[in-house]
Amino acid sequence: MGFELINGVWVMKFDLVGTVALAALLLMFGGWLRRAFPALVRFCIPSAVLGGFAFSLLAWLLKEMGLLTFKLDTTLQMPFMIAFFTTVGLGGSFGLIAKGGRDLVIYLVCCWFLAVAQNSVGVAAAYLTGIHPVLGVMAGAVSLEGGMGAASAFGPTAEQLGVNGAFVVAVASATYGLITGGLMGGPLAKWLVEKHKLPIVSQGDHLQQLTEINATEESGISNDKVLSMMTVVLVAMVLGAVFSGKIKEMTGFVLPGYVGAMFMAVIFRNFNDAVPVVKLNDKTIDLIADVCLGVFLTMAMMSLKFWELYNLALPLIIILGVQTVFMLAFCVYLLFPLLGRNYDAAVMCAGMIGHGLGATPNAVANMGAVAERFGVVSRKAFLIVPLCGAVLIDIVGIPNIVWFINYFAK
Repeated sequence: MGFELINGVWVMKFDLVGTVALAALLLMFGGWLRRAFPALVRFCIPSAVLGGFAFSLLAWLLKEMGLLTFKLDTTLQMPFMIAFFTTVGLGGSFGLIAKGGRDLVIYLVCCWFLAVAQNSVGVAAAYLTGIHPVLGVMAGAVSLEGGMGAASAFGPTAEQLGVNGAFVVAVASATYGLITGGLMGGPLAKWLVEKHKLPIVSQGDHLQQLTEINATEESGISNDKVLSMMTVVLVAMVLGAVFSGKIKEMTGFVLPGYVGAMFMAVIFRNFNDAVPVVKLNDKTIDLIADVCLGVFLTMAMMSLKFWELYNLALPLIIILGVQTVFMLAFCVYLLFPLLGRNYDAAVMCAGMIGHGLGATPNAVANMGAVAERFGVVSRKAFLIVPLCGAVLIDIVGIPNIVWFINYFAK
């Protein structure tokens, strides 16, 4: 960590370790805020969002005042994210997924519909506000369902087609989505549960035996269990990277970094169910997942650049406002009823808000906050939402984005 004076403004630089340490402190700060202000727990706001959001707000204020800027080294952000999704894959028992098959299909079709609808809403709002329709696409599925990765990929593509400002609009919209996706999912689920007086029970609770196939006789956490589970996670991450590399080499298709690791973890989990190799310990895996998700999401939130939102033109603010209202209405009046109007459905709505506006880690953090608030984990939601939101949605999502950009760029 060090200071440097650049163009008359002090820059505070954090190296790799310093950035992770700062993220850990902010995560703990977010937890303290939740304990100090019970309303934050009642509204299911994740600790990572609170801590990271507070730092981003401070960074923005200091930058606007010309006093100090921060330079972070987020190199470890991706490994933490991949490790988290690997733990999600280790929970991917085919037996449990099969039991939630109908809801998985419904949720996936809704994801596909949402990707098309967000682009349609964005284009319509762009026409009404008098800006280029492709900018509406940038503020649609590109940055909302697609997240920062898609925004960074498709923004330059749109600019090459002659749409000036597309990249800035896409990144700024994705930043907005990360913030709102992390803040709104938990409160929406809480409102649905309380409004409909839903029984706090998951339809996956009776499948507990499926998660105990490889459980150890001792349910506690020990050094040996942490070491063995970390080894499983790390090996799956390495194999996933090799798998993703081979897919790119053979097909030219680039998989997101976490998909290969998650896929390998699912394969190992189900092979291990059939031919026990390692005794999986759910509590230890959950511990690794919580730490990795907390640090990753905090790093993502603390890296947000509020000044990119501050400089948005009024038409774009209107478009994002319309998209947010549409997203809430979509979850309340379509997704929630289709999924059965139960606790699992409410949790999955929190997840849909998370990745439908922001990113899949937001979705998981939202669902985790809801589970913490009500004391019941929706196993079905934690399997269906990451699988659909991180992987399967791209089957329709990416071709849909490509078509909208090329059609309206003419």
